Amino acid sequence: MRNRPLVATALFVCALTFAPVCCVVQAQIAPPQHPTSTPYAGDLGIFESPGRAERLHIDRVMDLLHITPGKTVADIGAGGGWFSVLAARRVGPTGTVLAEDINPQYIDAIRKRADNEHLGNIKPVLGTPDDPKLPQDSVDAVLMLKVYHEIAHPELVLAALRTAMKPGARFGIIDRNGTGANHGLDEKILREEVERAGFHQVGRYNFTKDDGQDYFLIFEKTKVVFPAPSPTSTGE
Repeated sequence: MRNRPLVATALFVCALTFAPVCCVVQAQIAPPQHPTSTPYAGDLGIFESPGRAERLHIDRVMDLLHITPGKTVADIGAGGGWFSVLAARRVGPTGTVLAEDINPQYIDAIRKRADNEHLGNIKPVLGTPDDPKLPQDSVDAVLMLKVYHEIAHPELVLAALRTAMKPGARFGIIDRNGTGANHGLDEKILREEVERAGFHQVGRYNFTKDDGQDYFLIFEKTKVVFPAPSPTSTGE
């Protein structure tokens, strides 16, 4: 009985100590600022149509992302690994392609495809909707091919990508204008979100679809510049 006031006080102190922490954690994951599309989970065959590489001018895409032999490339939302295979052949045996997807079945499909095509430089990565699970300072180029509009919390994904990108790495996004819910997102909204996450745009193109409806944006990490220290007096 004599210890009850002490117990009550201790519980009150714990509540004051931990409640703000919980609030901060919840505040980090803000609700989506716009509608998003449900991530595709259907037949992977739709990404394998003949002539797709030519229609997307994928070789030019890789040129602009500076994908060359020996580089490490992240294919975010890789699906069945269509782009991962092309990038793996471009970077060669001394390079690596991190084929990321949040669907475990797609990761299995990528692994089998890499084995069948004898591409040991493809490394499947099972990510989560908020984190692609890429190593820090590991990638030279990133591509999101018709994926960004499916990301509900881009601030978290973009922060993780920024951490994973080496200095000078390029981040390409191919998408189309839309509402977010119709498998597209307004270019202005996308650009503002990416720039707010610590990137700056270095290129814009519309050659990835002949009707010009798609856009291809390229970003690099914004350099964090710290102010020079103030001169200190030497006493002389």
